[in-house]
Amino acid sequence: MADAKKSSKRSSIVAQAEAKANKIVNDREKAKNSKSKSGAKKPNGVVKYFKDLKSEIKKVTWPSWKKVVNNTTVVLIGMCVSGIAVWAIDSVLTALLKFATG
Repeated sequence: MADAKKSSKRSSIVAQAEAKANKIVNDREKAKNSKSKSGAKKPNGVVKYFKDLKSEIKKVTWPSWKKVVNNTTVVLIGMCVSGIAVWAIDSVLTALLKFATG
C-alpha cells in the first residue's frame, strides 16, 4: 500500500513537471510566432548606428567655454614656440652649412 502511495505521488509530481514544461514550451512558441507575425521591422544598421551615436553624445561631459578658450590658447602658444624653435634650429644649421661650404 505504501508503495502505491509513493508511486502515485511520483507520478503526480512528474505529471505536474511535464505540464509546466509543456506550458513553457507553448508560451515560447507563441511568443516566437507573435514576433514573426507582428511585422515589426528591425532597424537597419545605419539607423541603429545613429541612434546609438545620439545616446552616446548625450553621455559626453562637455567642457565649459572658459576651459575651451584656455586649452586653445595653450595649444596656440605651444605651436608658436615649437615653430620658433624649429626655425631657429633651421637657421643655425643653414648658416653652419653655408660657412662650411663656402
